[in-house]
Amino acid sequence: MKVLLAVIVITAVVSAACSSTPRPTPPPANMHAQVLATMPHDTGAFTEGLELVGSDLYEGTGLEGKSDVRVTDPATGAVKKRVALPASMFGEGITVVGDKLWQLTYQDGVAIQRDRNTLAEIRRARYDGEGWGLCHDGERLVMSNGTDQLTFRDPDTFAQVGQVSVRADGEPVAMLNELECTPAGVYANIWQTDTIVRIDPRSGDVTASVDLSGLLSAAERANTDVLNGIAAVPGTDEFLVTGKNWPKIFRVKFVTTR
Repeated sequence: MKVLLAVIVITAVVSAACSSTPRPTPPPANMHAQVLATMPHDTGAFTEGLELVGSDLYEGTGLEGKSDVRVTDPATGAVKKRVALPASMFGEGITVVGDKLWQLTYQDGVAIQRDRNTLAEIRRARYDGEGWGLCHDGERLVMSNGTDQLTFRDPDTFAQVGQVSVRADGEPVAMLNELECTPAGVYANIWQTDTIVRIDPRSGDVTASVDLSGLLSAAERANTDVLNGIAAVPGTDEFLVTGKNWPKIFRVKFVTTR
């Protein structure tokens, strides 16, 4: 009986030790964009943030003296409302939170809260470091700053409430730019690439890598800048994607590459 009891105890200890050992993280799924439709995009828009709410497409643009936030009709590209930032500010990512909208600035350390309907400024909040991308996961704001870190922020006060390091195959993934929060994870443009990654915000693990190369022809790519801008289409598994000064917005579905 004592021998049997000892075996049971040893087995329990070994099982507990094994269960506490982290399981290897599966490698990211490889995906590509299936184009479903195209829409016009203002080639003067240096896109920094993109979000679709109902039939309105909200877009934040960058560059000093040219930055603004606008509401457009995604089908036609017509601008419904537009508000310019102060000439000294470089606009960055945006996200809608209820009847409000937050807009980041690049190196000013200022987030601007706006009325979603009028785009009028309500107030400003300070943050340390650079501002790149921003999205709202239903509870928190998720913010990128060009590193491998995502920070979580209170949607009312903009105070930081947490952060996570982003990794793929155990290696840091930096240059995280424009963000889009979805139930499947946080999608992030990787600056200066044609890649979007999907991130598990709980662990920081990259769960999918999406190749968006070849959306524009060589002629269309002339005088444009990098891919940047991703907006989930509510109620579907589709997205709108574009880039800085691109002539088109693409409605796409991300599909697994065989």
